[in-house]
Amino acid sequence: MAALNTRDPRFPTPGPGLLTGEGPVVLDRRDGPYGEAVLRRRGAHLEIIANGTFLMDTSDGRSERLLVDVALDALPAGRDRASVLIGGLGVGFSLARAAGQPRWARIDVVEREQAVIDWHRAGHFAAHTDGALDDPRVRLITADLPAYLRTAPGERPGTEPAGAGARPPAGGYDALCLDIDNGPDWTVTDNNGSLYSPSGLDDCRELLSPGGVLAVWSAQPSAAFETALNGAGYTGVRTLEVPVARGVPDVVHVAVKA
Repeated sequence: MAALNTRDPRFPTPGPGLLTGEGPVVLDRRDGPYGEAVLRRRGAHLEIIANGTFLMDTSDGRSERLLVDVALDALPAGRDRASVLIGGLGVGFSLARAAGQPRWARIDVVEREQAVIDWHRAGHFAAHTDGALDDPRVRLITADLPAYLRTAPGERPGTEPAGAGARPPAGGYDALCLDIDNGPDWTVTDNNGSLYSPSGLDDCRELLSPGGVLAVWSAQPSAAFETALNGAGYTGVRTLEVPVARGVPDVVHVAVKA
């Protein structure tokens, strides 16, 4: 069964329970530096709610997997041992997809909500991640993504714990797969809008290796964002749509560093 438009606040919370009348069950509720985060179960699926706004659930995941697939496919031929940054851990669909692709030699995941990380560590999403967090290629970084993208690249000696002090690798990334908030046209958190601004696109470009790929998830198509990508030093800009059961399609915007 296809998911509803899962990030769109204009529609009721999706999931099988919406159709059967079964109400959600709260599994955990946290107050953190970014507000309230709630994990709840509705029928067979889990949902993440931030400050009362539905963000995502485990009912589909096609567009989150596509985010990683298109980035890998768009890399220059012969570029092996590639590195990818996944912006937003969420329920783990993108991470699991990347971990299942041996061409990625390094997989960094930036997630600012400690509650989301804790829910993964507790095994709530284990059925959807298939042990990806234990993959030795994966580094989980607790940070706000726009701030992390502005951090000067360069490794510190030794192995850094996830969290404060983590920096992008010295050579940058071959791909950035960003799934933050609802996408470029509206955001639940004001600061997230900076990611899709000209300065945010510049930060992304600076962290990409030559020929590197930027893939951005969005809850709806955005012609304005396509225009912004074309004007920010990217080539090969295109938009891939993933139809949903209700509302406008989810999309993945793809662009390559010139």
